[in-house]
Amino acid sequence: MNPHDLVRDHTVYACVMGSRAFGLATEGSDTDRRGVFLAPTPLFWHFDKPPTHVDGPADEQFSWELERFCELALRANPNILECLHSPLVERLTPTGEELLALRGAFLSRRAHETFARYAAGQHKKLEADVRVHGAPRWKHAMHLLRLLTSSRDLLRTGELRIDVGEDRDALLAVKRGEVPWAEVDRRMARLTEEADAAADRSPLPPDPDRAIVEDFLFRTRRASAVA
Repeated sequence: MNPHDLVRDHTVYACVMGSRAFGLATEGSDTDRRGVFLAPTPLFWHFDKPPTHVDGPADEQFSWELERFCELALRANPNILECLHSPLVERLTPTGEELLALRGAFLSRRAHETFARYAAGQHKKLEADVRVHGAPRWKHAMHLLRLLTSSRDLLRTGELRIDVGEDRDALLAVKRGEVPWAEVDRRMARLTEEADAAADRSPLPPDPDRAIVEDFLFRTRRASAVA
């Protein structure tokens, strides 16, 4: 089966991500679409297996096969967890509804490590830009501040909120380069420290609920096999 046909015909959940989901969209912002498709079970009975992810068919569209998506979510992949919490849902089947109902099962204190590791990598890139060009890529700096805030609040509250709310104006000022890098860097360091402090007493469980996610995947695969 053509990979794009899998996305068109078997998507169970589709949403908008990026600036539009974060509440940071401005005129000219792209529309980043993300989705989850369920490859029909009989396709796995061939030597050539269905793809774990598909780029397209539309511009700025990317989708994961359900099992791969769940694997990444159980590892607390920041992009995947945020995808599950987008306020802009464009397609939702009954299977997609069940996936969203499991959002809490994917959340755990593992997010502290994965968000921190991702943020550290992004921060190194910003520092390299400052050394080479005298300034960071301000859009990337804005999004790193947003991610660090989201991570801190997740560890404090046990809930992942991706819309920036009242932080919108302050973050857009960073995107426009109106805040000195030294100040932005201080904010990032403070948010990192606050997330570290919140981790030990976080209401999140130590690990995700792998068993309930695996049960969902098993039932879904079995239903697809006899459909």
